Amino acid sequence: MGNRAEDTVIRLLRADEIECRASMASEKGVSLLLYKDARVDQRILDETFGLFGWKRSHQCIDGNLYCTVEVYNKEIGEWISKQDVGTNGYTEKEKSQASDSFKRACFNWGIGRELYTAPFIWIPAEKADIRKKGDKFYCSSRFSVNSIEYNGGREIVGLSIVDGNRRVVYELKGKTEAGAGKAGQAVSDARMDSLEKELQRTGVKMEAVKDRYQIDNPMEMSEETYRKMMNALAKTKSKAA
Repeated sequence: MGNRAEDTVIRLLRADEIECRASMASEKGVSLLLYKDARVDQRILDETFGLFGWKRSHQCIDGNLYCTVEVYNKEIGEWISKQDVGTNGYTEKEKSQASDSFKRACFNWGIGRELYTAPFIWIPAEKADIRKKGDKFYCSSRFSVNSIEYNGGREIVGLSIVDGNRRVVYELKGKTEAGAGKAGQAVSDARMDSLEKELQRTGVKMEAVKDRYQIDNPMEMSEETYRKMMNALAKTKSKAA
């Protein structure tokens, strides 16, 4: 590891450092988001910069809590800082803002930034415990990341998620040097399977999707287009039964 903080490469997250959170639940299933907690950030900062090589502080600006994470640059003998603001949680407002602002500041340093490349993760109802309370659905199942793979661009290309009984409920097969063609097709198949389920749930037609995103062959769309499409569908209400 070099002396300059800006030249230091932050390692990628391990599977056991990534947690799953339910984002949206319906009678058809639940979508998941991947996230890290503050303890992971602290551990990686310790590993990368040393116990005495970084520090954090909080400032209240216009009623919002900001966190500044500073890393010591030995070459110039100065502290280099990166800052971000937290958002309110549902409970323990100040503690939630402090933790969230710290995690966001660590994202600025590159810790866990690969999570932004995560695919749309949809768990069908038959693989999750979906319940209804009032007029809302929620998922009581717990999920965890079983394995994860990255490419040279630090993007997620392989992902396996299991439930509390260690049964695989979601799988995205990663590309390998030896079998890039086959693995690439597996990724496309997984994307199309999730897309088709969302189209069925919402009642949106494939032709409408192709027209909106200006694509001829959905299996050849970019990851960015796919994520935008799935995020938009996730916000769309289910069609009437």
